Amino acid sequence: MKPLQISAETAQKLAKSLNVPLEQIMHMPQHILLAKLAELNSKEDSKKDH
Repeated sequence: MKPLQISAETAQKLAKSLNVPLEQIMHMPQHILLAKLAELNSKEDSKKDH
């Protein structure tokens, strides 16, 4: 499995918002990571609506 194609900044944001170590983000399967990203985006969108 090749490493994820995400920027260091994105990885850091994800690690912070998911409360997991950066190493865990880098080793997460891509489909799971994308699902988490989508989840975070929808949470942020719902915050903006209120």
